[in-house]
Amino acid sequence: LTEQLLETGVDSIAIKDMSGILTPMAAYELVSEIKKRYDVRLHLHCHATTGMAEMALLKAIEAGVDGVDTAISSMSATYGHPATEALVATLAGTKYDTGLDILKLESIAAYFREVRKKYHAFEGQLKGYDSRILVAQVPGGMLTNLESQLKQQNAADKLDQVLAEIPRVREDLGFIPLVTPTSQIVGTQAVLNVLTG
Repeated sequence: LTEQLLETGVDSIAIKDMSGILTPMAAYELVSEIKKRYDVRLHLHCHATTGMAEMALLKAIEAGVDGVDTAISSMSATYGHPATEALVATLAGTKYDTGLDILKLESIAAYFREVRKKYHAFEGQLKGYDSRILVAQVPGGMLTNLESQLKQQNAADKLDQVLAEIPRVREDLGFIPLVTPTSQIVGTQAVLNVLTG
């Protein structure tokens, strides 16, 4: 796939782990192999949903990735990205040191901590990590959409059943990737299957 992309003239490739299921060792191997074979800039985008993103980013950095996505701590984790400050602190004093100022990052985090309060009603249910996603492979945006659909149907308590149904729906559809719009189609079908029996 990398070779096919390069033949089209791209000068960089983004690896997107929308569900947070990329293991640290797989990240290391993938980045190492691509960098060994091709002269291309690589970027890694991981969601923190399962708790593996921080480790995957670190291993990808060790393997030579050129860029990674993070979010300021007050807007990070759960459905989003690993915290910028944690990665900056992890890399400080190493050959990967970002040079970013933790104190300046904290002032940004404080600002967004206040902004986030205004939108609390729109936040998803996830607190911490969700290992169910390792099986269901649900992207963060899909998970919040499922929560919203179930809440509208007064069936918020059915999320576990819907997450268990998603792999079956994916199998029925030939294991299509869970990226918009197919993620929303799979999710809606799983909700319908659970709600209608």
